[in-house]
Amino acid sequence: MLNYIWMGLMLIGFAVGIINGRIDQVTKAAMDSAQSAVTVCIGLLGVMCLWTGLMKVAEKSGLVTGISRFVRPVMTFLYPDIPRDHPALGAIVMNLVANFLGLGNAATPLGIKAMNELQSLNRDKKTATDSMCMFLVMNTAAIQLVPATIIALRTSEGSKKPAEIIVCIWIASVCATIMGIIAAKLLSKVWNEGQTEPGGSGKAAKHKR
Repeated sequence: MLNYIWMGLMLIGFAVGIINGRIDQVTKAAMDSAQSAVTVCIGLLGVMCLWTGLMKVAEKSGLVTGISRFVRPVMTFLYPDIPRDHPALGAIVMNLVANFLGLGNAATPLGIKAMNELQSLNRDKKTATDSMCMFLVMNTAAIQLVPATIIALRTSEGSKKPAEIIVCIWIASVCATIMGIIAAKLLSKVWNEGQTEPGGSGKAAKHKR
């Protein structure tokens, strides 16, 4: 479906460009965007190789296992359908830690690895599991100890106190995370109950473990 949406947007853009006599600008914008996409991918490739490698070292050294055991009570509540020693838990923990420390580039490959691990547990590959939805919520509303990106933007715009928004961001991100977790749990419960009702589809949306 997403492919059809993107194709539709491209065709509409070209059609509007032809009607307005600006097809040359549309073509130039398409070429510039393609070039930017390649640049971003190449730049991200090195970061992904670095942090996935460090993730592997952390797994082999037992660091990921140690951190996972420390936060196991919380992770069990948030992700009850993930086996206790599955690599997905370690990847999720490392992603959340990277986000907490403001390491956006480091969090990206770890988030991709976590989703891949969660997908390996998913029996219905076309439907997101409860754990996938919960991880997406927590990754999106990630609590950052130091919001380096926003501070850098405020500094570049000439702010005299670029770091004064830290407390506001802490409060906002904590509230967003709490509400996201509550919404994910409630929607998961409603969805699963709807699937198991006599008039439902007859199969549970998620698989209990």
